[in-house]
Amino acid sequence: MNYKTLVLIIVVGILSGAAGGYIVDALPKSHDALIKEFYEVETAAHISPHHIRKGISKGDRSFILIDLRSQEEYEEEHIVGAVNVPAYKDPDHSAYGDVERIVGAVRELKNQNPDKELIVYCYSSPCMTGRKIGKMLADHGISVAHLGIGWNDWRYFWTMWNHPHEWENTHVDDYITKGPEPGTYSGEIDLTPCVEGVFGC
Repeated sequence: MNYKTLVLIIVVGILSGAAGGYIVDALPKSHDALIKEFYEVETAAHISPHHIRKGISKGDRSFILIDLRSQEEYEEEHIVGAVNVPAYKDPDHSAYGDVERIVGAVRELKNQNPDKELIVYCYSSPCMTGRKIGKMLADHGISVAHLGIGWNDWRYFWTMWNHPHEWENTHVDDYITKGPEPGTYSGEIDLTPCVEGVFGC
């Protein structure tokens, strides 16, 4: 077999593989496959606020919360331990166009904490800021997860996402701080009976 024939076989093989992969991807997915894909994406992108609350109370250092609200709002109140990377210039004006600053700040956080999961949050569950900034960061090779709720849910709807048996034993004020620093948790250690693991709380 001569050199030209070998090159031709390799090129045809590569093109055939690429075409086959494209055809498989282009085929409609089954209902079950779509549901499976949805849950894979959902569980990869969203983090349970209950899990984070428990982590904060246990001193879990495996994650960093990133508050995307304006610096003014962050300093007024924020989730204890969260750092601020503002995606808003002020409460009424976004800073989505400030890509270099936002990406640079999150990249620096990631470089300084390579083993920690970065989790963003914004104003509320339906708020698109976390999703938009998450996409921006993904476009620059940085993966962040999204807290399943936003600041307003955390601050004002505590009983909505915590378990009923915890309502008397946990207090939102223990998980809130003020000022320019992340702050530290000073409440009681969480002793809820939830099971750790893939299907834990």
